[in-house]
Amino acid sequence: MIDLLQSMTGYGRGEAEEPYRKFTVELKAVNHRFSEVVVRLPRSMMALEDRIRRVVLEHISRGRVDVFLNVDEGEGRPIAVKVDKDLALAYYKAMKDLQGDLGLSGVISLDHLIAMPQIFLPDEPKAEPEEWWPAIEQALRQACGGLVVMRREEGAVLASDLDARLAEMEDMAARIKERVPEVAAAYRERLEQRLQELAGDLTIDPARLAQEVAFFAERADITEELVRLASHLRQARDCLAAEGPVGRRLDFLAQEMFREVNTIGSKAQDEAIAKLVVELKIQLEKVREQVQNVE
Repeated sequence: MIDLLQSMTGYGRGEAEEPYRKFTVELKAVNHRFSEVVVRLPRSMMALEDRIRRVVLEHISRGRVDVFLNVDEGEGRPIAVKVDKDLALAYYKAMKDLQGDLGLSGVISLDHLIAMPQIFLPDEPKAEPEEWWPAIEQALRQACGGLVVMRREEGAVLASDLDARLAEMEDMAARIKERVPEVAAAYRERLEQRLQELAGDLTIDPARLAQEVAFFAERADITEELVRLASHLRQARDCLAAEGPVGRRLDFLAQEMFREVNTIGSKAQDEAIAKLVVELKIQLEKVREQVQNVE
């Protein structure tokens, strides 16, 4: 079930051909708090920008995706040349005027004219975005499919890693829970030893000692925090098996877990629990880093 998770990073490529040209679409996705699609097109294709963005957003819910469209003109396409006759005539008149002003002789030939810039220009067919859209859409959807496959593959790796880390955190939380009943007893022992050192031969009031231990046990009680931490861990596991984007929810749960772990560390006042809290924070920090990659 954990293969439902998707990463936000990935790459997809698609191609489609029609007579005399090939369309290539490339998608590159990276982490982002929200969904953002940046479309990079030839100027003649700008009319398709919104349509391309909508297709990409059908496949992603979170992350930044850069879209690149390239149009390659194929071999064998009809080629025409356009002659700018008005410009050629202007050049000719300018040459005649210059010839007269300088008193030069000679004949102005075609060779002179064709050496002038912009007389002959390729007669390129105008780009027709609407006409080309079916082929572009085919390449785009192929690229989107490849992107989704890669994001799912990376998501499966992320899910496996998160699953293992959550399991370690559950084990640490269970060990803390086992330690809780011993905390008050250990505190009583330390308190008795300290009082004996200070009081010498004086008798220690058992009732007063019991009262002090009870106060400590109440202040150091971490039952509620452990219950909430266990709940957050279960919800995080549920996210790994859920369909659809879960990155934001996992991020929120990680923040809540960090809050509970901090409280446990500050309230418990126990060396063994403190060590486990440090290990929990290390694992939790790694979980938070990984969650930033989840869609």
